[in-house]
Amino acid sequence: MALPVYIRPLLALLVITAITAIAVVIFRNDPQGAVPVLPVKQQLPRNIDVSLKKARFSEIQDGLVSWELVAERADYDKSGETAYLADIRMVFQSSGVHGAITVTADNGEYSAAVKTVRLKGNIRIVTEDRAHFETDSIVYTGTSARFSTADPVFFSQDRLQLHAVGMDLGVENQRAHFHSAVEASIIRN
Repeated sequence: MALPVYIRPLLALLVITAITAIAVVIFRNDPQGAVPVLPVKQQLPRNIDVSLKKARFSEIQDGLVSWELVAERADYDKSGETAYLADIRMVFQSSGVHGAITVTADNGEYSAAVKTVRLKGNIRIVTEDRAHFETDSIVYTGTSARFSTADPVFFSQDRLQLHAVGMDLGVENQRAHFHSAVEASIIRN
């Protein structure tokens, strides 16, 4: 039989050994115990000076917001004249007679100096009157408040669908002029 004098130190030694073993297991398996890995700084392309997330642009005419553009990402070139945009949503306010217009696109370029927005990839233009335009690239010119494209365009509103190549669309009057013959169809309900 063990002497009572040795039992206390033996129990203390067992408790310390158990705590140390548990601490070693936790430290080994805990990812937070590891040395943190710092993220690699993303290198910007040589022609890009500034890159922003959630960038917002707008044009104001006569004290009112004419349009507002929000991009998930905007990269500015070193000259500061062009912003390269990604995941774009552009909203034109109601002109009084006609409702608002919403434009979405995958990518684009905005040049404030010439008031031009070039959009590329999965472009959808939707009016408040439920008119839908779809194309692969389009240019908005601020001086004339017009969209223009030479690409194929798909248009739909209510039961009418049409295909054409090339289009001009006025923002204020919301009139579309198609550059080619139009192939139209009326969908039955």
